[in-house]
Amino acid sequence: MPVEIDGKPKSLAHIVAVAKGRENVVIPETARENMVRSRQVVEEIIAQGRSVYGVTTGFGKFADVPISKDAVRALQKNLVMSHAAGTGEPFTAEEVRAAMFLRANALAKGMSGVRPVVVETLAAMLNKRVTPVVPQKGSVGASGDLAPLAHVALVIIGMGQAYYGEHDEPLEAVDAMAKAEIGILDLEAKEGLALTNGVQMTAGVLAMCLDRGQRLAKTADIIASLTGQALSVIPDAYDKGLIGLRPQYGAEDAAQNLRSLLAGSGLVTRPGEIRVQDPYTLRCIPQVHGAVRQALSHVTSVLETESGSATDNPLVLPDGRVVSGGNFHGQPLGVAADYLGLSLCSLGNISERRIAKLMDGKYGAPPFLTPEGGLNSGLMILQYTAASLCSECKVLAHPASVDTIPTSADQEDHVSMCTIAARKARDISINVATVLAIEYFAACQALYLKSGLGISPAGRVAYDLLWTVIRPVAQDRQMAPEIEAVRGLILSDRILESVDGAVEGLR
Repeated sequence: MPVEIDGKPKSLAHIVAVAKGRENVVIPETARENMVRSRQVVEEIIAQGRSVYGVTTGFGKFADVPISKDAVRALQKNLVMSHAAGTGEPFTAEEVRAAMFLRANALAKGMSGVRPVVVETLAAMLNKRVTPVVPQKGSVGASGDLAPLAHVALVIIGMGQAYYGEHDEPLEAVDAMAKAEIGILDLEAKEGLALTNGVQMTAGVLAMCLDRGQRLAKTADIIASLTGQALSVIPDAYDKGLIGLRPQYGAEDAAQNLRSLLAGSGLVTRPGEIRVQDPYTLRCIPQVHGAVRQALSHVTSVLETESGSATDNPLVLPDGRVVSGGNFHGQPLGVAADYLGLSLCSLGNISERRIAKLMDGKYGAPPFLTPEGGLNSGLMILQYTAASLCSECKVLAHPASVDTIPTSADQEDHVSMCTIAARKARDISINVATVLAIEYFAACQALYLKSGLGISPAGRVAYDLLWTVIRPVAQDRQMAPEIEAVRGLILSDRILESVDGAVEGLR
Protein backbone atom coordinates (compact mmCIF):
# COMPACT_ATOMS: atom_id res chain seq x y z
CA MET A 1 0.00 0.00 0.00
CA PRO A 2 1.52 3.40 -0.95
CA VAL A 3 2.81 5.63 1.83
CA GLU A 4 1.19 9.04 1.98
CA ILE A 5 3.20 12.25 1.65
CA ASP A 6 0.94 14.44 3.76
CA GLY A 7 3.12 16.29 6.27
CA LYS A 8 2.20 13.98 9.15
CA PRO A 9 4.78 12.05 11.20
CA LYS A 10 5.95 8.78 9.62
CA SER A 11 7.01 5.60 11.33
CA LEU A 12 10.55 4.35 10.91
CA ALA A 13 9.09 1.32 9.11
CA HIS A 14 7.40 3.54 6.52
CA ILE A 15 10.55 5.61 5.97
CA VAL A 16 12.64 2.48 5.47
CA ALA A 17 10.04 0.89 3.17
CA VAL A 18 10.13 3.92 0.85
CA ALA A 19 13.92 4.21 1.07
CA LYS A 20 14.40 0.57 0.09
CA GLY A 21 11.89 0.82 -2.74
CA ARG A 22 9.42 -1.59 -1.18
CA GLU A 23 6.62 0.99 -1.19
CA ASN A 24 5.63 3.80 -3.52
CA VAL A 25 4.35 7.17 -2.33
CA VAL A 26 1.15 9.10 -2.96
CA ILE A 27 0.06 12.69 -2.21
CA PRO A 28 -3.48 13.00 -0.81
CA GLU A 29 -5.69 15.86 -1.97
CA THR A 30 -5.71 17.48 1.48
CA ALA A 31 -1.94 17.92 1.30
CA ARG A 32 -2.25 19.56 -2.13
CA GLU A 33 -4.85 21.96 -0.75
CA ASN A 34 -2.55 22.90 2.14
CA MET A 35 0.32 23.57 -0.25
CA VAL A 36 -1.87 25.72 -2.53
CA ARG A 37 -3.00 27.75 0.47
CA SER A 38 0.55 28.52 1.64
CA ARG A 39 1.63 29.23 -1.94
CA GLN A 40 -0.99 31.91 -2.25
CA VAL A 41 0.60 33.74 0.68
CA VAL A 42 3.96 33.75 -1.10
CA GLU A 43 2.38 35.03 -4.31
CA GLU A 44 0.74 37.88 -2.37
CA ILE A 45 4.11 38.84 -0.85
CA ILE A 46 5.63 39.11 -4.32
CA ALA A 47 2.69 41.04 -5.71
CA GLN A 48 2.82 43.50 -2.82
CA GLY A 49 6.60 43.88 -3.01
CA ARG A 50 7.03 43.10 0.69
CA SER A 51 10.47 42.31 2.06
CA VAL A 52 10.48 38.69 3.26
CA TYR A 53 13.65 36.67 3.78
CA GLY A 54 14.47 34.27 0.96
CA VAL A 55 11.43 35.32 -1.06
CA THR A 56 12.30 38.90 -1.98
CA THR A 57 15.74 39.06 -0.34
CA GLY A 58 19.06 37.28 -0.59
CA PHE A 59 20.19 34.56 1.79
CA GLY A 60 22.29 34.36 4.95
CA LYS A 61 24.49 37.45 5.20
CA PHE A 62 22.65 38.82 2.14
CA ALA A 63 19.29 38.82 3.95
CA ASP A 64 19.15 42.62 3.71
CA VAL A 65 19.73 42.69 -0.06
CA PRO A 66 16.38 43.22 -1.88
CA ILE A 67 15.57 41.11 -4.95
CA SER A 68 13.31 42.47 -7.69
CA LYS A 69 10.22 40.64 -8.93
CA ASP A 70 11.97 39.93 -12.22
CA ALA A 71 14.86 38.17 -10.47
CA VAL A 72 13.07 35.85 -8.05
CA ARG A 73 13.38 32.82 -10.35
CA ALA A 74 17.07 33.46 -10.96
CA LEU A 75 17.54 33.81 -7.20
CA GLN A 76 16.18 30.31 -6.56
CA LYS A 77 18.21 28.69 -9.35
CA ASN A 78 21.36 30.46 -8.23
CA LEU A 79 20.80 29.27 -4.67
CA VAL A 80 20.54 25.63 -5.73
CA MET A 81 23.56 25.79 -8.04
CA SER A 82 25.79 27.66 -5.58
CA HIS A 83 24.82 25.51 -2.60
CA ALA A 84 25.48 22.18 -4.39
CA ALA A 85 29.04 22.23 -3.09
CA GLY A 86 29.31 18.83 -1.44
CA THR A 87 32.37 16.63 -1.69
CA GLY A 88 33.45 13.05 -1.06
CA GLU A 89 31.89 9.69 -1.83
CA PRO A 90 28.12 9.74 -2.40
CA PHE A 91 25.53 8.69 0.15
CA THR A 92 23.87 5.34 -0.55
CA ALA A 93 20.76 5.32 -2.71
CA GLU A 94 18.67 4.26 0.29
CA GLU A 95 19.93 7.17 2.39
CA VAL A 96 19.17 9.65 -0.39
CA ARG A 97 15.71 8.20 -1.00
CA ALA A 98 14.94 8.45 2.72
CA ALA A 99 16.01 12.10 2.65
CA MET A 100 13.89 12.82 -0.45
CA PHE A 101 10.83 11.25 1.14
CA LEU A 102 11.31 13.19 4.38
CA ARG A 103 11.88 16.49 2.57
CA ALA A 104 8.80 15.94 0.40
CA ASN A 105 6.76 15.17 3.51
CA ALA A 106 7.96 18.34 5.24
CA LEU A 107 6.98 20.44 2.21
CA ALA A 108 3.59 18.70 1.99
CA LYS A 109 2.77 19.99 5.45
CA GLY A 110 1.76 23.20 3.70
CA MET A 111 3.94 25.61 5.65
CA SER A 112 6.69 26.15 3.10
CA GLY A 113 4.96 28.11 0.34
CA VAL A 114 5.91 25.77 -2.51
CA ARG A 115 3.67 24.74 -5.40
CA PRO A 116 2.33 21.18 -5.27
CA VAL A 117 4.33 20.38 -8.41
CA VAL A 118 7.56 20.53 -6.40
CA VAL A 119 6.41 17.74 -4.09
CA GLU A 120 4.85 15.87 -7.02
CA THR A 121 8.25 15.89 -8.73
CA LEU A 122 9.96 14.44 -5.67
CA ALA A 123 7.23 11.80 -5.40
CA ALA A 124 7.64 10.88 -9.07
CA MET A 125 11.40 10.55 -8.60
CA LEU A 126 10.83 8.19 -5.68
CA ASN A 127 8.28 6.09 -7.52
CA LYS A 128 10.28 5.92 -10.76
CA ARG A 129 13.61 5.36 -9.02
CA VAL A 130 15.47 8.55 -9.99
CA THR A 131 18.02 8.97 -7.20
CA PRO A 132 20.33 12.02 -7.16
CA VAL A 133 24.05 11.58 -6.60
CA VAL A 134 24.68 13.36 -3.30
CA PRO A 135 28.22 13.75 -1.89
CA GLN A 136 28.49 12.89 1.80
CA LYS A 137 30.58 15.78 3.07
CA GLY A 138 29.90 19.49 3.27
CA SER A 139 26.95 20.00 5.62
CA VAL A 140 27.26 21.69 9.01
CA GLY A 141 23.62 21.00 9.87
CA ALA A 142 22.35 24.61 9.81
CA SER A 143 20.62 26.24 8.00
CA GLY A 144 19.84 22.63 7.39
CA ASP A 145 21.71 20.19 5.17
CA LEU A 146 22.27 22.89 2.57
CA ALA A 147 24.85 21.19 0.35
CA PRO A 148 23.34 17.67 0.32
CA LEU A 149 19.78 18.89 -0.25
CA ALA A 150 20.98 21.27 -2.96
CA HIS A 151 22.38 18.25 -4.82
CA VAL A 152 18.89 16.71 -4.65
CA ALA A 153 17.30 19.96 -5.85
CA LEU A 154 19.87 20.18 -8.64
CA VAL A 155 18.36 17.14 -10.34
CA ILE A 156 14.88 18.67 -10.12
CA ILE A 157 16.11 21.61 -12.25
CA GLY A 158 17.90 19.31 -14.70
CA MET A 159 21.46 19.62 -13.43
CA GLY A 160 23.86 17.31 -11.62
CA GLN A 161 23.72 13.53 -11.85
CA ALA A 162 21.31 10.79 -10.81
CA TYR A 163 20.89 7.05 -10.90
CA TYR A 164 17.91 5.68 -12.77
CA GLY A 165 16.31 2.38 -11.84
CA GLU A 166 18.87 -0.34 -11.32
CA HIS A 167 21.64 1.40 -13.30
CA ASP A 168 24.95 1.20 -11.43
CA GLU A 169 26.44 4.18 -13.24
CA PRO A 170 24.98 7.66 -12.77
CA LEU A 171 23.45 9.55 -15.67
CA GLU A 172 23.26 13.26 -16.32
CA ALA A 173 20.16 14.52 -14.53
CA VAL A 174 18.35 15.54 -17.72
CA ASP A 175 18.83 12.03 -19.12
CA ALA A 176 17.69 10.28 -15.93
CA MET A 177 14.60 12.48 -15.69
CA ALA A 178 13.83 11.99 -19.39
CA LYS A 179 14.07 8.21 -19.08
CA ALA A 180 11.66 8.37 -16.16
CA GLU A 181 9.41 10.79 -18.05
CA ILE A 182 9.57 13.39 -15.28
CA GLY A 183 9.52 17.04 -16.25
CA ILE A 184 12.31 19.45 -15.30
CA LEU A 185 11.13 22.35 -13.10
CA ASP A 186 11.77 26.08 -13.21
CA LEU A 187 11.72 26.96 -9.54
CA GLU A 188 9.55 29.86 -8.46
CA ALA A 189 10.03 32.20 -5.49
CA LYS A 190 10.89 30.47 -2.19
CA GLU A 191 11.10 26.98 -3.74
CA GLY A 192 14.87 26.59 -3.94
CA LEU A 193 15.12 27.76 -0.35
CA ALA A 194 12.37 25.37 0.76
CA LEU A 195 14.07 22.43 -0.94
CA THR A 196 17.38 23.02 0.85
CA ASN A 197 16.33 24.16 4.36
CA GLY A 198 16.06 21.38 6.91
CA VAL A 199 18.18 18.41 7.98
CA GLN A 200 16.47 15.66 6.02
CA MET A 201 19.77 14.27 4.74
CA THR A 202 20.80 13.76 8.35
CA ALA A 203 17.41 12.24 9.08
CA GLY A 204 17.68 9.91 6.08
CA VAL A 205 21.06 8.59 7.19
CA LEU A 206 19.80 8.31 10.76
CA ALA A 207 16.71 6.37 9.64
CA MET A 208 18.76 3.74 7.82
CA CYS A 209 21.19 3.52 10.75
CA LEU A 210 18.30 3.06 13.18
CA ASP A 211 16.85 0.30 11.04
CA ARG A 212 20.20 -1.46 11.06
CA GLY A 213 20.67 -0.82 14.79
CA GLN A 214 17.31 -2.33 15.71
CA ARG A 215 18.17 -5.47 13.80
CA LEU A 216 21.63 -5.63 15.38
CA ALA A 217 20.20 -5.35 18.89
CA LYS A 218 17.92 -8.33 18.34
CA THR A 219 20.60 -10.30 16.49
CA ALA A 220 23.07 -9.65 19.32
CA ASP A 221 20.76 -11.50 21.72
CA ILE A 222 20.70 -14.50 19.40
CA ILE A 223 24.47 -14.56 18.99
CA ALA A 224 25.09 -13.99 22.70
CA SER A 225 22.90 -17.00 23.47
CA LEU A 226 25.13 -19.14 21.26
CA THR A 227 28.25 -17.83 23.00
CA GLY A 228 26.60 -18.49 26.35
CA GLN A 229 26.01 -22.11 25.44
CA ALA A 230 29.57 -22.49 24.18
CA LEU A 231 30.81 -21.11 27.54
CA SER A 232 28.35 -23.06 29.76
CA VAL A 233 26.47 -19.95 30.88
CA ILE A 234 24.54 -19.74 34.17
CA PRO A 235 21.14 -18.39 33.03
CA ASP A 236 20.04 -17.34 36.53
CA ALA A 237 21.18 -13.81 35.68
CA TYR A 238 18.31 -13.60 33.19
CA ASP A 239 15.64 -14.61 35.71
CA LYS A 240 12.44 -12.61 35.25
CA GLY A 241 12.07 -11.95 38.96
CA LEU A 242 15.63 -10.66 39.25
CA ILE A 243 15.40 -8.41 36.19
CA GLY A 244 12.03 -7.08 37.36
CA LEU A 245 13.64 -5.63 40.47
CA ARG A 246 15.28 -3.07 38.18
CA PRO A 247 12.54 -2.67 35.57
CA GLN A 248 14.38 -1.02 32.72
CA TYR A 249 12.30 -2.13 29.74
CA GLY A 250 15.30 -2.73 27.48
CA ALA A 251 16.85 -5.15 29.96
CA GLU A 252 13.49 -6.89 30.42
CA ASP A 253 13.20 -7.43 26.66
CA ALA A 254 16.77 -8.69 26.30
CA ALA A 255 16.39 -11.05 29.26
CA GLN A 256 13.12 -12.40 27.88
CA ASN A 257 14.86 -13.09 24.58
CA LEU A 258 17.73 -14.88 26.28
CA ARG A 259 15.36 -17.06 28.26
CA SER A 260 13.54 -18.02 25.05
CA LEU A 261 16.73 -18.58 23.10
CA LEU A 262 18.28 -20.79 25.80
CA ALA A 263 15.13 -22.82 26.50
CA GLY A 264 15.81 -26.52 26.06
CA SER A 265 19.60 -26.18 26.04
CA GLY A 266 21.67 -28.98 27.51
CA LEU A 267 24.73 -26.73 27.71
CA VAL A 268 23.70 -24.26 30.40
CA THR A 269 24.79 -24.80 34.01
CA ARG A 270 23.81 -23.96 37.57
CA PRO A 271 25.82 -21.93 40.10
CA GLY A 272 28.68 -24.01 41.50
CA GLU A 273 28.68 -26.70 38.82
CA ILE A 274 31.57 -25.07 36.95
CA ARG A 275 31.79 -21.63 38.58
CA VAL A 276 29.70 -19.64 41.05
CA GLN A 277 29.19 -16.59 38.82
CA ASP A 278 29.73 -15.78 35.16
CA PRO A 279 31.90 -12.88 34.03
CA TYR A 280 30.06 -9.65 33.27
CA THR A 281 30.08 -10.23 29.53
CA LEU A 282 27.64 -13.09 30.10
CA ARG A 283 25.97 -12.07 33.35
CA CYS A 284 25.22 -8.47 32.32
CA ILE A 285 23.99 -9.06 28.77
CA PRO A 286 20.44 -7.86 29.56
CA GLN A 287 21.69 -4.64 31.14
CA VAL A 288 24.10 -3.77 28.30
CA HIS A 289 21.98 -4.92 25.37
CA GLY A 290 18.95 -3.38 27.07
CA ALA A 291 20.57 0.05 27.32
CA VAL A 292 21.19 -0.04 23.59
CA ARG A 293 17.55 -0.90 22.99
CA GLN A 294 16.42 2.09 25.04
CA ALA A 295 18.73 4.40 23.11
CA LEU A 296 17.30 3.07 19.86
CA SER A 297 13.80 3.72 21.14
CA HIS A 298 14.59 7.31 22.10
CA VAL A 299 16.33 8.14 18.84
CA THR A 300 13.46 6.60 16.88
CA SER A 301 11.02 8.91 18.67
CA VAL A 302 13.19 11.93 17.77
CA LEU A 303 13.34 10.86 14.12
CA GLU A 304 9.62 10.19 13.85
CA THR A 305 8.81 13.59 15.36
CA GLU A 306 11.18 15.19 12.85
CA SER A 307 9.47 13.35 9.98
CA GLY A 308 6.27 15.33 10.48
CA SER A 309 7.89 18.70 11.14
CA ALA A 310 8.12 21.90 9.07
CA THR A 311 11.78 22.87 9.02
CA ASP A 312 12.56 25.52 6.40
CA ASN A 313 12.80 29.26 6.88
CA PRO A 314 10.70 31.33 6.76
CA LEU A 315 7.52 29.35 7.38
CA VAL A 316 3.96 30.23 6.40
CA LEU A 317 1.86 29.77 9.53
CA PRO A 318 -1.78 28.63 9.35
CA ASP A 319 -2.94 32.17 10.17
CA GLY A 320 -1.13 33.53 7.12
CA ARG A 321 1.83 35.08 8.94
CA VAL A 322 5.28 34.45 7.45
CA VAL A 323 7.74 33.97 10.31
CA SER A 324 11.50 33.48 10.33
CA GLY A 325 12.98 31.15 12.93
CA GLY A 326 15.38 28.28 13.44
CA ASN A 327 13.44 25.08 12.78
CA PHE A 328 16.12 24.07 10.28
CA HIS A 329 18.76 23.73 13.02
CA GLY A 330 19.99 20.15 13.31
CA GLN A 331 20.87 20.02 17.02
CA PRO A 332 18.00 17.65 17.98
CA LEU A 333 19.14 15.13 15.37
CA GLY A 334 22.83 15.71 16.06
CA VAL A 335 22.46 14.91 19.76
CA ALA A 336 20.30 11.88 18.94
CA ALA A 337 22.77 10.58 16.35
CA ASP A 338 25.67 10.93 18.77
CA TYR A 339 23.66 9.06 21.40
CA LEU A 340 22.87 6.30 18.91
CA GLY A 341 26.50 5.93 17.87
CA LEU A 342 27.91 5.70 21.38
CA SER A 343 25.19 3.25 22.44
CA LEU A 344 25.96 0.94 19.53
CA CYS A 345 29.61 0.98 20.63
CA SER A 346 28.53 -0.88 23.78
CA LEU A 347 26.97 -3.61 21.64
CA GLY A 348 30.32 -4.06 19.89
CA ASN A 349 32.43 -3.76 23.02
CA ILE A 350 30.65 -6.51 24.96
CA SER A 351 30.60 -8.73 21.86
CA GLU A 352 34.36 -8.37 21.44
CA ARG A 353 34.89 -9.37 25.08
CA ARG A 354 32.76 -12.48 24.55
CA ILE A 355 34.88 -13.28 21.49
CA ALA A 356 37.98 -13.05 23.68
CA LYS A 357 36.43 -15.47 26.20
CA LEU A 358 35.71 -17.94 23.40
CA MET A 359 39.35 -17.78 22.29
CA ASP A 360 41.29 -17.98 25.56
CA GLY A 361 41.04 -21.73 26.18
CA LYS A 362 39.74 -21.36 29.74
CA TYR A 363 36.14 -22.39 29.10
CA GLY A 364 36.47 -25.87 27.64
CA ALA A 365 37.31 -25.10 24.00
CA PRO A 366 40.91 -25.24 22.73
CA PRO A 367 42.79 -21.93 22.50
CA PHE A 368 41.78 -19.88 19.44
CA LEU A 369 39.24 -22.57 18.59
CA THR A 370 41.62 -24.74 16.59
CA PRO A 371 42.06 -28.46 17.27
CA GLU A 372 45.75 -28.32 16.30
CA GLY A 373 47.16 -25.13 17.82
CA GLY A 374 50.72 -24.11 17.04
CA LEU A 375 50.70 -25.35 13.49
CA ASN A 376 47.40 -23.49 13.11
CA SER A 377 46.43 -20.08 14.51
CA GLY A 378 42.73 -20.83 14.21
CA LEU A 379 40.48 -17.84 14.82
CA MET A 380 43.17 -15.90 16.71
CA ILE A 381 43.28 -12.90 14.38
CA LEU A 382 39.50 -12.60 14.17
CA GLN A 383 39.62 -11.29 17.74
CA TYR A 384 42.27 -8.77 16.63
CA THR A 385 39.94 -7.61 13.89
CA ALA A 386 37.08 -7.22 16.34
CA ALA A 387 39.34 -5.32 18.77
CA SER A 388 40.43 -2.99 15.97
CA LEU A 389 36.86 -2.27 14.92
CA CYS A 390 35.80 -1.59 18.52
CA SER A 391 38.69 0.80 19.00
CA GLU A 392 37.75 2.59 15.79
CA CYS A 393 34.18 2.85 17.05
CA LYS A 394 35.40 4.55 20.21
CA VAL A 395 37.11 7.21 18.10
CA LEU A 396 33.99 7.60 15.96
CA ALA A 397 31.87 7.95 19.11
CA HIS A 398 33.39 11.33 19.92
CA PRO A 399 30.31 13.57 19.65
CA ALA A 400 30.04 15.79 16.59
CA SER A 401 27.19 17.80 18.09
CA VAL A 402 29.48 19.48 20.64
CA ASP A 403 31.36 21.19 17.81
CA THR A 404 30.42 24.37 15.98
CA ILE A 405 32.17 26.64 13.46
CA PRO A 406 30.36 29.87 12.48
CA THR A 407 29.40 30.25 8.82
CA SER A 408 27.96 32.93 6.51
CA ALA A 409 30.17 35.73 7.81
CA ASP A 410 29.10 34.92 11.38
CA GLN A 411 25.38 35.29 10.60
CA GLU A 412 24.98 31.56 11.18
CA ASP A 413 27.13 31.55 14.27
CA HIS A 414 26.10 28.24 15.85
CA VAL A 415 25.76 25.09 13.79
CA SER A 416 25.04 21.47 14.74
CA MET A 417 27.34 19.21 12.68
CA CYS A 418 24.43 16.75 12.77
CA THR A 419 25.19 15.19 9.40
CA ILE A 420 28.64 14.22 10.62
CA ALA A 421 27.05 12.71 13.73
CA ALA A 422 24.68 10.62 11.60
CA ARG A 423 27.47 9.45 9.29
CA LYS A 424 29.58 8.42 12.28
CA ALA A 425 26.67 6.49 13.78
CA ARG A 426 26.22 4.76 10.42
CA ASP A 427 29.90 3.76 10.30
CA ILE A 428 29.76 2.51 13.89
CA SER A 429 26.73 0.36 13.09
CA ILE A 430 28.54 -1.31 10.19
CA ASN A 431 31.60 -2.00 12.36
CA VAL A 432 29.37 -3.49 15.07
CA ALA A 433 27.69 -5.73 12.50
CA THR A 434 31.14 -7.08 11.62
CA VAL A 435 32.08 -7.64 15.27
CA LEU A 436 28.84 -9.56 15.81
CA ALA A 437 29.58 -11.60 12.70
CA ILE A 438 32.92 -12.58 14.21
CA GLU A 439 31.26 -13.58 17.48
CA TYR A 440 28.69 -15.62 15.55
CA PHE A 441 31.49 -17.40 13.69
CA ALA A 442 33.50 -18.02 16.87
CA ALA A 443 30.53 -19.21 18.95
CA CYS A 444 29.49 -21.72 16.32
CA GLN A 445 33.07 -22.92 15.90
CA ALA A 446 33.29 -23.47 19.67
CA LEU A 447 29.99 -25.36 19.67
CA TYR A 448 31.21 -27.44 16.71
CA LEU A 449 34.32 -28.39 18.70
CA LYS A 450 31.95 -29.48 21.50
CA SER A 451 30.34 -31.84 18.96
CA GLY A 452 27.40 -29.53 18.32
CA LEU A 453 25.20 -31.48 20.72
CA GLY A 454 22.86 -30.05 23.35
CA ILE A 455 22.24 -26.71 21.64
CA SER A 456 18.84 -25.17 22.35
CA PRO A 457 16.23 -25.49 19.56
CA ALA A 458 16.46 -21.77 18.73
CA GLY A 459 20.24 -21.87 18.88
CA ARG A 460 20.29 -24.90 16.59
CA VAL A 461 18.53 -22.89 13.88
CA ALA A 462 21.17 -20.14 14.04
CA TYR A 463 23.99 -22.69 14.28
CA ASP A 464 22.84 -24.63 11.23
CA LEU A 465 22.31 -21.43 9.25
CA LEU A 466 25.93 -20.37 9.70
CA TRP A 467 27.24 -23.54 8.10
CA THR A 468 25.22 -22.85 4.97
CA VAL A 469 27.62 -20.02 4.06
CA ILE A 470 30.92 -21.18 5.60
CA ARG A 471 32.32 -24.44 6.98
CA PRO A 472 33.95 -25.27 10.34
CA VAL A 473 37.66 -24.49 10.65
CA ALA A 474 39.91 -27.55 10.93
CA GLN A 475 43.06 -26.04 9.40
CA ASP A 476 44.08 -22.45 8.75
CA ARG A 477 42.63 -20.75 5.70
CA GLN A 478 41.77 -17.28 4.47
CA MET A 479 38.86 -16.01 6.52
CA ALA A 480 38.27 -12.44 5.35
CA PRO A 481 35.68 -13.54 2.76
CA GLU A 482 34.01 -15.68 5.42
CA ILE A 483 33.63 -12.73 7.80
CA GLU A 484 31.85 -10.89 4.97
CA ALA A 485 29.63 -13.89 4.28
CA VAL A 486 28.62 -14.17 7.95
CA ARG A 487 27.99 -10.43 8.17
CA GLY A 488 25.73 -10.86 5.17
CA LEU A 489 23.56 -13.24 7.20
CA ILE A 490 23.16 -10.50 9.79
CA LEU A 491 22.58 -7.51 7.51
CA SER A 492 20.26 -9.42 5.18
CA ASP A 493 18.04 -10.44 8.13
CA ARG A 494 18.46 -14.13 7.35
CA ILE A 495 19.43 -14.97 10.92
CA LEU A 496 16.53 -12.95 12.33
CA GLU A 497 14.02 -14.47 9.94
CA SER A 498 15.26 -18.00 10.65
CA VAL A 499 15.28 -17.70 14.45
CA ASP A 500 12.03 -15.72 14.58
CA GLY A 501 10.40 -18.72 12.98
CA ALA A 502 11.68 -20.95 15.79
CA VAL A 503 11.01 -18.69 18.80
CA GLU A 504 7.57 -17.20 19.25
CA GLY A 505 7.55 -13.59 20.44
CA LEU A 506 11.25 -12.76 20.17
CA ARG A 507 11.42 -9.08 21.17
